[in-house]
Amino acid sequence: MNPPTHAPHIHLPTDIGQIMNNVMLALIPATLLGFWLYGWPAINLWLVCVLAALATEALSLYLRGLTVRPTLLDGSAMLTAWLLALSLPPWAPWWIAVIGAVFALLVGKHVFGGLGQNVFNPAMIARVVLLISFPVEMTTWVAPVPLGSEQAPHFLEGLAITFTGSGTSFDALTSASLLGHVKTEFTRGIDLQTALTGYFIPHEAIWGWHSGSLGETSAVLLLLGGIVLIVKRIITWHIPAAMLIGVLLPAVLMHALNPSHYLGLVPHLLHGGLMLGAFFIATDPVTSPNTAIGQWVFGCGCGLLTYIIRTWGNYPEGVAFAVLIMNATTPVIDHYFRPRIYGRNRKGEALLP
Repeated sequence: MNPPTHAPHIHLPTDIGQIMNNVMLALIPATLLGFWLYGWPAINLWLVCVLAALATEALSLYLRGLTVRPTLLDGSAMLTAWLLALSLPPWAPWWIAVIGAVFALLVGKHVFGGLGQNVFNPAMIARVVLLISFPVEMTTWVAPVPLGSEQAPHFLEGLAITFTGSGTSFDALTSASLLGHVKTEFTRGIDLQTALTGYFIPHEAIWGWHSGSLGETSAVLLLLGGIVLIVKRIITWHIPAAMLIGVLLPAVLMHALNPSHYLGLVPHLLHGGLMLGAFFIATDPVTSPNTAIGQWVFGCGCGLLTYIIRTWGNYPEGVAFAVLIMNATTPVIDHYFRPRIYGRNRKGEALLP
């Protein structure tokens, strides 16, 4: 007997916990690279973020009179914290992680009714709130200092950097992200080619050897993780492809029109949170459209808004803002791009025998 492949007979064996675990497994390579590049402070930040999120999730469930253990163990809170941590500066202070995790779980998730009810991506709500509220801490980057290298902070120094803000190597290692550096140089009247000289090295950028958020720097590892999720059918390819195209088209066009002022496609792909956003954040099934065409509209909107904010906005990175704006349009997109109902045509009319 052939297994059913079309609705309404599809029954997927994968539960919420399995989905969350698969996504977290796909994030491990990029996360481990981030730990290696930025050392103990990055590891400490990730741990604080996860522990704060789990504590907030447990408290929220208890206050709502819900069973704590099953929901706490389904992986949703940990995945939210994981994504938030990967989008933070790797040497950010501990309280940034705590405030972000609490806001993501309490306001971004439970205020809306819990898992599956939230309108906006919780991790991105937290990131935007942190960026607006604490711009200095959220835009202080460090150059890669691999674990075990001479400049890398040892374990106790890593604790000091995370929990007290002190550390002998902090000031010496601070470095702007490429997107932020380019914006700053433009305000000084410096052209793009000069701004990129010595700052954008493609063979280093492709593997993540540059300043940036904890888990956003390696586009290759994030791409591979995203492909794994597509192959395992945890996500579909529509939103990632549409989001990348939404950045690709304006980037290529504007760079062709004025190459001395507008970044080309490659820096947009290799720097910032585009890959993390396209494969792991915008694809959140709760806050994105249901149909393939709706996902194309959503993804293209995310990509285009990301490019617009990066190029003309006040902030050098636009992924979080773009995703949240498009999250708000998801109900409208779902209204106009509805799936065909079983037994009816695309106009909703009953199919008569």
